[in-house]
Amino acid sequence: MRTLSTLVASLALATAASAQTQPAKLGPAFEQETYGKLPGTTDKNGKDVPGAAVTQFTLVNKNNVVLKCIEYGAIITELRVPDKDGKFADVVLGFDKLDDYLKGHPYFGTNAGRVANRIANAKFTLEGKEYKLADNAAPHTLHGGKAGFDKKLWKGEASLTATGPSVKFSYTSPDGEEGYPGKLTVTVSYTLTDNNELVIDFRATTDKTTICNLAHHSYFNLAGHNSGPIAEHEAEFAAKNYTPGDDTLVPTGKVAPVDGTPFDFTKKKAMGKDLEKAGGKPVGFDLNYVLDKGVTERPEFAARVTDPKSGRTLEVFTTEPGLQFYTGNFLDGTNTGKGGAVYKQHTAFCLEPQKFPDSVNKPEWKEKSNVVLKPGETYKQTTVYKFGVSK
Repeated sequence: MRTLSTLVASLALATAASAQTQPAKLGPAFEQETYGKLPGTTDKNGKDVPGAAVTQFTLVNKNNVVLKCIEYGAIITELRVPDKDGKFADVVLGFDKLDDYLKGHPYFGTNAGRVANRIANAKFTLEGKEYKLADNAAPHTLHGGKAGFDKKLWKGEASLTATGPSVKFSYTSPDGEEGYPGKLTVTVSYTLTDNNELVIDFRATTDKTTICNLAHHSYFNLAGHNSGPIAEHEAEFAAKNYTPGDDTLVPTGKVAPVDGTPFDFTKKKAMGKDLEKAGGKPVGFDLNYVLDKGVTERPEFAARVTDPKSGRTLEVFTTEPGLQFYTGNFLDGTNTGKGGAVYKQHTAFCLEPQKFPDSVNKPEWKEKSNVVLKPGETYKQTTVYKFGVSK
């Protein structure tokens, strides 16, 4: 590992301006520092308890790609990658300070859990028992509830692995948290490879039958996080089918072909071309695609996005059967992000590999998208976000 002074000097050059080409190579490295502190609390005896410190980790690969992430929510706060001319830009939405994340936000850079996406009517039945959840997206549950994994303090540990610098975050969700049964022990690892890949590995075990469906929720803009609409970004998905939803974005249980619909991205198409036709309130894409490959042991191709202007590309590979595509429909300019950037509607997109939404309430999807996790089993997901440039 390089020294702190060496890393800081290199990163200062890397972040001086997104329009500048990176200088000499740094090589694989990581560093960590205190990002901020959580608010203090009061114990049952009335004694003040100081807030815990939150660590930020910085990973750098041999190409000077920079990834920053914090223990709060295991959030990715920055991801700086080159364009076709070698100029670097931060391509994920987020904030400069911990306080801004604590105020609340639309899941910037987080990991949704214990169950990502929506659970209809905030309830499910498991082994004959009904469980009631928080209806934080009334009347449904969204991304784990009022205080899902995005709002938890994870424990991070950085290392240099055979494939690149890495951080493993760990969290234990107690039995009954947010209404879910079983103590769930979870890890998520971020590894930055020298092929400019962000490899995300999820693992989880339980001591009681429960449900688990994790998903990474970074908002991407390949032109740069502060670059405005993503309408000209071109997308292609390896998915001939999708799961139609109702007006509240909960799937009906059917699987339908994308052919002849605005949702067809089987061939490269600008995100803005059929944005209005996609409908929704607010308008835009927010749906689950059924990947042609199904569940796989190793990550396989799911999607490719290109920004024609910068030439930056993003390819997604995953073990999961579904891919939630979201175009920032609920962004409304109320979130002021890094460097004073104002994040307005349709200025970013999310590609979230996962099991199908509301699978626990859709017995017809048991074989395609099983979210039940039992003692002795291990939940596993590997998703790769690979950055490159178009030729």
